[in-house]
Amino acid sequence: MDVQVAVLCDAATDNGGKLNILGAFDTIQAQTLPVVHPQCSIALRATFDNTEEGPHNLRINFVDEDGGSIMPDLPVIPAEIVLPDDSHFVTCNFIINIQQLKFDAPGFYSVEISLDEELHTSIPLLVKTPPATA
Repeated sequence: MDVQVAVLCDAATDNGGKLNILGAFDTIQAQTLPVVHPQCSIALRATFDNTEEGPHNLRINFVDEDGGSIMPDLPVIPAEIVLPDDSHFVTCNFIINIQQLKFDAPGFYSVEISLDEELHTSIPLLVKTPPATA
């Protein structure tokens, strides 16, 4: 799997194989903690070559900077990779919508993206509060 795009965003859609991304971000600034981010999406675009045909399992995990999961496990996403006869690769879009994502503390977080239990990429996220004013 060759990851072309992996981003945290406000929303994403797949329109006939085109990945549409709205509001990509890597920082959440909260006035107070804990904070609940009401809705976001993980948009992933990956290319598979002819050696990767067949069934695969995509796993997404949201973790804190110590590697601890910050939300219940998302269901494994089964992916059946089939290449057209006239091609050496196929590109797939994956969109995972997340609601009510809670952050208890400021810090660095990441979205880990694994295929068949092998980590392929991660998306960084910083959660912070405004600096204190004197």
